[in-house]
Amino acid sequence: MKILILGGGGLIGQKLARSLAQRATLRGADITELVLADVTDPAPVDAPFTVTRTLCDIADPASVAQCIDDKTDVIYLLAAIVSAQAEEDFDLGYKINMQGTINVLERCRALKTRPVVVFTSSIAVFGGEVPQPYNDHSALNPQISYGAQKAIGELLLNDYTRRGFVDGRGFRLPTISVRPGKPNRAASGFMSSILREPLQGQPANCPVDRDFPHFYLSPRKCVENLIKGAELPQADLGKNPTMTMPGQVWTIGQMIDAMTAVAGPEPAKLITWNPQPEIDEILKGWRMDLRPQKAAGLGLEADKSFEENIRYFLEDDL
Repeated sequence: MKILILGGGGLIGQKLARSLAQRATLRGADITELVLADVTDPAPVDAPFTVTRTLCDIADPASVAQCIDDKTDVIYLLAAIVSAQAEEDFDLGYKINMQGTINVLERCRALKTRPVVVFTSSIAVFGGEVPQPYNDHSALNPQISYGAQKAIGELLLNDYTRRGFVDGRGFRLPTISVRPGKPNRAASGFMSSILREPLQGQPANCPVDRDFPHFYLSPRKCVENLIKGAELPQADLGKNPTMTMPGQVWTIGQMIDAMTAVAGPEPAKLITWNPQPEIDEILKGWRMDLRPQKAAGLGLEADKSFEENIRYFLEDDL
């Protein structure tokens, strides 16, 4: 089996690659090759099979064609421009998040091999006047460009799957926390930095109050769910193969309390509480109550507590 991870240099792409290397199988078959593709050279991953690293710009159809061939069995489409950057640069957001998705799906259609395509969408597809809680049948009503681009991707994946061009399944990711490494351009980035930096003895700012609730999942559980998601029979996905990945709603205060329970009181003392006007408009639509019954019924899982998220970060990334 040949697997391609588009976005293979990113946080989730790298963790997914290492997990697949440990498993060495997917969908009941031995993995023979794993291709990590990104706009910058992905880091190497040790595996008992061939791992190829390559540059790929999904906005360029020729670049996509070089990465996807008729031997590619599973494609993880993780590559994207994240929320704040997509809001700042309208053209780039649509070039990568919309046109890039079209390029991948069109390459699959041209090959006529019907690969499995695992597409990562976002809870940013919800919002506006749609009543909460959001469930598997709630209307998509994004309130930022990133959400609109991901909603378009969902509809494309659904239609290409219906037409038999791909075996698609899409998962709306919760906010992934605690993310290791450096901050990215996501408006939700502070939801990791207020934990990641203090746990390493560094200050961090929180632009919202302690009562701000949001929908979270750890990187470890996200990767586990992406692997389970690739292995689901298409018949189990129903008429809409895109669903919300399980997560849990916690407030900022509950997250910080979880950090204190695991790591003691000192890290929380490094958090400052100053508003950030540049992300305030985005955050206004983020008080979300999501009920991902479909994915949970198919065996995907959320973290049981935010203390688990903290422990996973300490074990996996520090």
